[in-house]
Amino acid sequence: MKINGTHYRSVWLAEDGETVEIFDQTKLPFEVQTIQLRTMQDAATAIKEMWVRGAPLIGAVAAYGMALAMHQESSDDNLQQAYDILIKTRPTAINLKWALDRSYRTLENIEPSLRKIAAYRIANEIADEDVELCRKIGEHGLKIIQCIAETKPADETINILTHCNAGWLATVDWGTALAPIYMAHDAGIKVHVWVDETRPRNQGGLTAFELGSHGVPHTLIADNAGGHLMQHGKVDLCIVGTDRTTARGDVCNKIGTYLKALAAKANQIPFYVALPSPTLDFTVWDGVKEIPIEQRSGEEQSHVYGITPEGTYSWVNTAPQGTACGNYAFDVTPAEFITGLITERGVCDASAEGLRMLFPDLCEQQA
Repeated sequence: MKINGTHYRSVWLAEDGETVEIFDQTKLPFEVQTIQLRTMQDAATAIKEMWVRGAPLIGAVAAYGMALAMHQESSDDNLQQAYDILIKTRPTAINLKWALDRSYRTLENIEPSLRKIAAYRIANEIADEDVELCRKIGEHGLKIIQCIAETKPADETINILTHCNAGWLATVDWGTALAPIYMAHDAGIKVHVWVDETRPRNQGGLTAFELGSHGVPHTLIADNAGGHLMQHGKVDLCIVGTDRTTARGDVCNKIGTYLKALAAKANQIPFYVALPSPTLDFTVWDGVKEIPIEQRSGEEQSHVYGITPEGTYSWVNTAPQGTACGNYAFDVTPAEFITGLITERGVCDASAEGLRMLFPDLCEQQA
């Protein structure tokens, strides 16, 4: 997608063909800064400290982390060590394990002298594939928006609510939940996006940054405003992303997603989840009971990063001194509250049958 008219991916190789470059997403939306990752540990830090975030992007950066490890030393021991370090960086997003397993399985079976080239090839393939998967998600999701548009007067706006950032900053390009919105906007459909702020990391600011850069009308709202807007007929459709989707269609996404799904169900508003197939985990059935929920530092809850009146950037403490903070990063939305899953192969019911229909090959591989 574009920033100030220039196209970017969220991760790319520097001119030397070996150094990995990313945006420092902890500085966005206030500053656009890039960081160079030169070692596997740099990649691990980028994932753990959320310089990059979003399940598909985490997977791609992890694959590049394996390549950086093989660039440093391509021995069996270093291959295993790199895998062990990277796999522990974020526990919830399944794309991390998917990308690392794909890289490790290939690299362990080839000569150490060939591993560096192979590792970079795998990482590049994962990144390129993610772009194509998200493009297809956009095409399938566009049809849903077009169907809603056909029920409205030509000059009436379609209001879409999203939660967290599931755009190109969370993937390699296009995004998942935002891809259909970009395509609808580019097709001339009048869309407006209600952007949840998404506390405590305020990823809604990233979504607003993206939509603003692309010219999509949007409004940033407090997390608790969505239900009110739905009650008053101001939301036509909800689309969110996911970090892991189970075999029966339960969806794990940024904390607060479950509450939006409940409100949508109560107000008979379609609630869709957009996901690429690497986010599917057919080894898990009951998302509420089986998916590990990452708990992050309480300081993310008690402190807010922003611009001071003097124009400087600063963290501000919003909690009383000594207050304990619970920072649950994700929640699980049971399949019964989801209208459908938007994937690169089409749209299906959030159910075991629906997923099996679209992904019979993956069902057999992961079962």
